[in-house]
Amino acid sequence: AASSKSASLHSVRVKRLELAPLFEATINGDFQQVLGGGLKLEYHLTDQLSIGAVGVYGINIDTKLTKKIMPTLEDAADGNTAEPSKTEFRQHLNKMPLHGALYVSFTPWYGKLVAFGKSNLPFDFYFQGGMSFASLTSSCASSVCSDQFAGQPSDDHPLDFNPNNDQPLNDGTKFGLYFGGGTHVFLNEFIALDLTVRDYWFSDN
Repeated sequence: AASSKSASLHSVRVKRLELAPLFEATINGDFQQVLGGGLKLEYHLTDQLSIGAVGVYGINIDTKLTKKIMPTLEDAADGNTAEPSKTEFRQHLNKMPLHGALYVSFTPWYGKLVAFGKSNLPFDFYFQGGMSFASLTSSCASSVCSDQFAGQPSDDHPLDFNPNNDQPLNDGTKFGLYFGGGTHVFLNEFIALDLTVRDYWFSDN
């Protein structure tokens, strides 16, 4: 949705409030890709400057690397080797159910698209920067992650050199930097298409 009174290039952006659904997919996940949907809220202060936020709920799917690794692992755990079993490997993979960003957007270039001498659609190119956040979850059953004193040897609890029965270390909320860039195509005063490449920087073990 947008607040605008004319179809000029200036009017479709200045004081425009955008609330839009979005679809997002990772492009370089190591062990799992994230497919998500969410909302984008952005307010255009001027022709070139706006502030906004995105929030995305995601689901995880295995990458080709994970699909290649899984058949090579044993079904049962072997405490004499550092190689995890299928279950140990699977339960240590983190998920990212929620992530997003707060940002400032700068639009240095804009113009109009003309097709067959009839269409006259405003478009722009923009860059974004701000702060990102992500919720990482990784649960491991007590029967798999049985070492409750990982890295803490004592007389009662000798040092366990098996990393596969340790609890995952990547849970919790992470904060970092956010960078993005993309293009708007304004179909009319109320509807725009938006294609963005986003980079969320945060610590993920």
